[in-house]
Amino acid sequence: MTFSIAACDLDRGDWGVAVASKFPSVGSVVPWATAGVGAIATQAHANVDYGPGGLALLAQGVSAEAAVARLSGADDNRAARQLGIVDATGGAASFTGDECMPWAGGMSGEGFACQGNILVGPEVVDEMARAFRAAEGELVDRLLVALAAGDAAGGDRRGRQSAALLVVRDGGGYDGRNDRYIDLRVDDHTDPVGELARVFAVYDDDYLIRNDRLMEATPALVREMQAALTRTGHYRGQTHGEMDDATRAALADFAGQVNLESKVREDGRLYRSLVREVQEVSGAAG
Repeated sequence: MTFSIAACDLDRGDWGVAVASKFPSVGSVVPWATAGVGAIATQAHANVDYGPGGLALLAQGVSAEAAVARLSGADDNRAARQLGIVDATGGAASFTGDECMPWAGGMSGEGFACQGNILVGPEVVDEMARAFRAAEGELVDRLLVALAAGDAAGGDRRGRQSAALLVVRDGGGYDGRNDRYIDLRVDDHTDPVGELARVFAVYDDDYLIRNDRLMEATPALVREMQAALTRTGHYRGQTHGEMDDATRAALADFAGQVNLESKVREDGRLYRSLVREVQEVSGAAG
């Protein structure tokens, strides 16, 4: 009832899972990952114990292939399970029990494992693997490309309902306090893969720093920000165009209220997303 890809980018230190299904809230069941340890997709008649149990094995240095064998080997209902694992070194393995509903199967390669069940055919997994190998960018970009390719190839033969994306990176979570770099879900939608891509684009544009354009804090731009922050009630000084302590404090105060703390800089430059948010909230955008 599901197709997924578990993968890693060792150069950036990312591990993650992308998944879609004709099943509500698939993200609450299938994806598991820990930075520096590995990523796991557990599905079909999913055994959610495979998630924490598998990560515990990987944390001990057990390989993806050995972890798959140990998890499935200890499970009396393994014939109905499906599992994909990528370990800390990029090793990957996929398992499909012989009682999973057809079409069911998987494949693994360097740094990835693709699998699916109740699919239109093997082309779903084949296209996911092809697209992942060919895609460029961060792991999140490649996972989304792979998921879209599987969906375009027919995906779950029963239809579409939910999708999820989990990418972990050491210190990549909110305020650097956990590893959940990206954790997004579409729980019920007629086009969940497309909606997941749209939601990620919003998250990427508004929150992540990777593609956010830096703008020089010119006197003209600083005056604009000071005037806008005066209207929002965050700034009470003069609109003199100098990035002084009062202006920095006003920007930081504003950013903290709109969850853009990570967009505050001390080097005389401003992230475009923060400028845009100030403009929009103050009514100055146009």
